[in-house]
Amino acid sequence: MSEALPIKPVTHPVNAVINLPGSKSITNRALLMAALAKGVSHLQGALFSDDTRYMAAALQRLGITVCGNEKEQFYEVNGTGGVIPASRGDLFIGNAGTAARFLTAYLALGHGTYRLDGVPRMRQRPIGDLLAALQSLGVDAISEHDDGCPPLVIHSNGFKGGKVSVRSDVSSQYLSALLLVSPYSKEGIIIEVTGDLSSEPYIGITVEMMKRWGVTLTHEKLRHFEIPGGQCYNPLNYPIEADATGASYFFAGAAVTGSRVRVNGLGSDSLQGDIAFVDILKEMGCEVIKEENFIEVCGGEELRGVDVNMNAISDTVMTLAAIAPFCTGPTRIHDIAHIRQKETDRVRALATELKRIGVEVEETEDSLTVQPAKQLLPAEIETYDDHRMAMSFAITGLRSSGIAINDPGCVAKTFPDFFRRLRETFHPETMQD
Repeated sequence: MSEALPIKPVTHPVNAVINLPGSKSITNRALLMAALAKGVSHLQGALFSDDTRYMAAALQRLGITVCGNEKEQFYEVNGTGGVIPASRGDLFIGNAGTAARFLTAYLALGHGTYRLDGVPRMRQRPIGDLLAALQSLGVDAISEHDDGCPPLVIHSNGFKGGKVSVRSDVSSQYLSALLLVSPYSKEGIIIEVTGDLSSEPYIGITVEMMKRWGVTLTHEKLRHFEIPGGQCYNPLNYPIEADATGASYFFAGAAVTGSRVRVNGLGSDSLQGDIAFVDILKEMGCEVIKEENFIEVCGGEELRGVDVNMNAISDTVMTLAAIAPFCTGPTRIHDIAHIRQKETDRVRALATELKRIGVEVEETEDSLTVQPAKQLLPAEIETYDDHRMAMSFAITGLRSSGIAINDPGCVAKTFPDFFRRLRETFHPETMQD
């Protein structure tokens, strides 16, 4: 899918009940914990996308047996109890940020020399704070080009543990990576978080999953952690929730088209912080229903602009920005400087593409203010090899004619069949074409 994909506007509200792929964040955490467990784990409802395939392939290259069934959305992983079978490994992880950070910490458990690299954009994405934390714990982990980015080289001889400080203002994944492998340290680890903590709900996912997989840890408001060493995850049959960030596009679609959309497999007790996106939609005037096994959004007659701090749910910033032109007042999104370090500089990319379709936008280092627009200009949206640019502006196209998405295939990173599911939800009458 390299040619621009036109998005067909919705001409009448729909009433849809949908099932979505599993969470990328939960799938990649579960793959690593299953590899660390001693015995066979089964991951049900798992996501199969570029990011999770890179993670699974890297574990296989390190000697872990990982068997996937994409049709059944199922992984079987034969964990080795914290032992990395391979003493050498050259790992390629594309532009998968979770895989890069989690695997870097995981390699500290090995006995050998490992190299981790990715696509050119990954070579621009910082990981220096995680390297510094590992180095302070005695791990020989360096950036090959001495710029704090991949490619990385790790010479490891087991993981002793100790006390460490880590910054997590650029990415919460640095802290999650350390937490995930800490139970396998010899002496245990004490982690102090310094500075601001970005995307805090993702740390909550990590902590809760670690507990469910059978290890002990304590923390004080996610700022001070103590994890005893010499522990081991239990192998599990683990169900993976529907992806909350992926669901945000369908909820936003309901908001701008006056439709009703229910997403199954994502409920009020979800581990994922991004379900809070529907609370913003409620503030904007949508009807929101949260039950144990589903969340439903119904769009109203109009959308109100909002002023929101989206640091905690920053993966949905783009979803909100893409529907903000349809609001009756301005929408200000702030505390989002860290998303400039994602697959692309997302603040700049959003501002550029919104201006392309005739929207007035004010960009600062950590905020974006989007003004209402009476009529949008037709345009081909540049996606910058960023899956969330493609999916977010596809929702803009559900409301405004003439929107087309360049390089729509970039959604394979986390949601390979996104456009089919979008069509199935908002244009079901065309599915027989």
